[in-house]
Amino acid sequence: MQKPDFLVHDSTDSVGVIVVEGLEAGQTLVGWVMDTDATIEIHALDAIPLGHKVALNDIKDGDTILKYDNDIGKAIADIAKGGHVHVQNVKTKRW
Repeated sequence: MQKPDFLVHDSTDSVGVIVVEGLEAGQTLVGWVMDTDATIEIHALDAIPLGHKVALNDIKDGDTILKYDNDIGKAIADIAKGGHVHVQNVKTKRW
């Protein structure tokens, strides 16, 4: 397997975490799903910075976002598969 562009800790996660710099819109990204040792590919819709998240599937406004099999907040806008998932479209459920 080539070095992954993003990591997914649990197969139930809705996002993967970018682990390389310089990803651009239009790139095909390779991800490693750690709990199943699977490799997946996602077409990046946006440039996504190191440490930010990519949507693994279409996410609807109001959906819960899962990372590391944990609820990290809810979508406040629709996010297409391959889209940049960050503060512009996800908010905590605490406030």
